[in-house]
Amino acid sequence: MTADPAAGAGADYWVELSQGQRRLGAGFLLTRRFAVTALHCLRGTADGEAELTLTLADGTRVPGRVCRQDKEADLALVEISAGYGVAQPVPVAGVARGGERWRGPYRPAPNDVELTGWVAGGAVPYDCEGGGRIEALQLTADQHLGDYSGYSGGPVESAEEGQAPAVVGILLEQAPDRADPGRSANVLFAATIREVMRRFDHFDVGHLVAALRPAVGPADVLPPPSPARRVDTLLDLFQQMAEQDVLDPADVSELRYLALKRVFETQGRDAGGPV
Repeated sequence: MTADPAAGAGADYWVELSQGQRRLGAGFLLTRRFAVTALHCLRGTADGEAELTLTLADGTRVPGRVCRQDKEADLALVEISAGYGVAQPVPVAGVARGGERWRGPYRPAPNDVELTGWVAGGAVPYDCEGGGRIEALQLTADQHLGDYSGYSGGPVESAEEGQAPAVVGILLEQAPDRADPGRSANVLFAATIREVMRRFDHFDVGHLVAALRPAVGPADVLPPPSPARRVDTLLDLFQQMAEQDVLDPADVSELRYLALKRVFETQGRDAGGPV
C-alpha cells in the first residue's frame, strides 16, 4: 500500500521505496539526487546496485538504484536516476537534544498514525543490529503500537514549538518489550544526521551544502553567485553547522579548504590556467 501523499504536510522530503509491486520501506531526500534509508528495508532485493522505485510525497514515481551500503550502521544510499528531476525541497539538518519534541512525517499508509514523542537524552553511542556502533537518538513515542517496523527508514524531525523544523535522524530500530517479547516497547532508535553524513563521506562540498542548507527555491531562478560570494556563503554555512553540532569542528577546517580549493580550481579553468 502506498503512503498517503498528504501525510506530513510541509515535510514532503520523505520517499517510499519499492521494487516491482513490493513495498520496501521509507527513506528521505538528502539532496535532489540522493535519498537515505535503513539498509534492512532492502532485504530481499538483489545485492549490490539494486534498481528501485522511489515514490515522492506528491505521488511522483522516479527510478533509482542503491549506490552505497553501510551494513554495520544499517544504512543505504539510493541515487535517483539521471534525467529525473525532483522538485521537493531538501530538508534542513539539525541536532536533537534531550527533552525536545520530535515527529515522524512519514506514515506507511493513510490509516496509520503519525509518530510523535520526546527525545530521551540526545545523541548517545548505540550498538545497532548491523553490528556497528553509531551515534543515535533514543526516542520515546507517544503512540503505543507494539510494532513500528513500517516506519523504518523514515525521517525524524524536530517539533519544538516556535522553532523551524529540521530533520535530525533516521528511524532504524525498535526496542523490545521485556514483558512481552512479541511486542515492541514505545522506545525507538534513530541514527543522527551527523552519523549519516559521516558514513557516506563520498559527498563532495556541493552535495553537502545541498543537504544542509534550507531550500530557497529552484536553482534555475536564482542568479549565479560570484566566486567570492560563493566562498563566503560556504564558510558561513560550515560555521553555523559547527555551532549547531551538525558538523564536528575538527571537520570544518577541511571543508573550508575543499570549498576554497574548488573555487580556485574553477577560477583557474575559467582563466585558462592549469587545473
